[in-house]
Amino acid sequence: MDSVTHLFYGGVIAAAIAPKQDRRAALLAGMALNTLPDLDVLPLLLSDDPVLRMTCHRAATHSWLVLPLLAWAIWAFFRRRGGRVARAPGRWWWAIFACLMAHPLLDAFTVYGTQLLWPLPLPPVMWSSLFIVDPLFTLPWLLAFVVAWFARARPLADRALAAGLVLGVAYVGWSLLAKWSVERAASRTLAAQGLADAPRFSVPMPFTTLLWQVTAMTPDGFVVGERSLVADRGPMRFTAYRSDVAALAEAGDIPAVRRLAWFNHGFMKAQVRDGVLVLSDLRMGSEPDYTFNFAVARRVGDRWQALQPPLQLRFPWQAAGRLGDVWTRIWRAPAADQAASGSSGDTPAASASK
Repeated sequence: MDSVTHLFYGGVIAAAIAPKQDRRAALLAGMALNTLPDLDVLPLLLSDDPVLRMTCHRAATHSWLVLPLLAWAIWAFFRRRGGRVARAPGRWWWAIFACLMAHPLLDAFTVYGTQLLWPLPLPPVMWSSLFIVDPLFTLPWLLAFVVAWFARARPLADRALAAGLVLGVAYVGWSLLAKWSVERAASRTLAAQGLADAPRFSVPMPFTTLLWQVTAMTPDGFVVGERSLVADRGPMRFTAYRSDVAALAEAGDIPAVRRLAWFNHGFMKAQVRDGVLVLSDLRMGSEPDYTFNFAVARRVGDRWQALQPPLQLRFPWQAAGRLGDVWTRIWRAPAADQAASGSSGDTPAASASK
């Protein structure tokens, strides 16, 4: 989740638990505590390996096996120093603990991937029901924070904090319900196309939970469909795209390829450009604009040779110019002729040349 949301989210959690007389201090402490896990990006900047930087973010500092120890260390340090924590050690312990543990929990609801049980070698958790920036999710935390800051120990602050927590959690619940509805529609269409067992994921489009994108892997690439919870009815329409699955399989033993496949659960597109294997993370972006693109290997004779280090590529990115289309798509289904032609979904073979 974006850093701004983490600030207000952490502040509200801490202020709801800490003693009322320490409310402003708790708001500030919560902001700092909920930011701490993301400081793992600082040492990662020293690495020249972009795959390492991507896949080691949200690891140790986001682990539920590590953060309780950090919470105890912070709590014990401030308790020994006296002051607020020493006066109400129980309340402050739970405030510190909850703030730190809540950070990776929220991150797990995005698609990037959060290693909640690091160092266990489990794939990152990506429940992907929230976009990384969602103003409607941020708003209740922001308002609760502002009211509590000015109201301090008065009952108005208590009500504002409770309302912020309830509305924030309710919005997460709504996002999961929306995701379930979208995946149910996607499952019916994909089953009709013979892709009932295809690995897939769904993710909300930028800044909303009303428009979703579903991607499913196929033997020769992947298919992508959209679903508006407002405008769309009936079967979903999927479009198929090719991926160089043969090159990806041949380069499967290269460390960067293995690491990316573990991190993104195999949801990646492979292309060969001028003899270089480029992998794009399908979870963030939409065809043909993806946020993360890595050149990982070069063809040498009949085999792939790893690039040391891999390179992160910046393709011409046009997705920002389509944000207006995203807003329109929420409220308007595709044109009638397009919907009719794809009412049961385009088959992968029919769209494979796209």
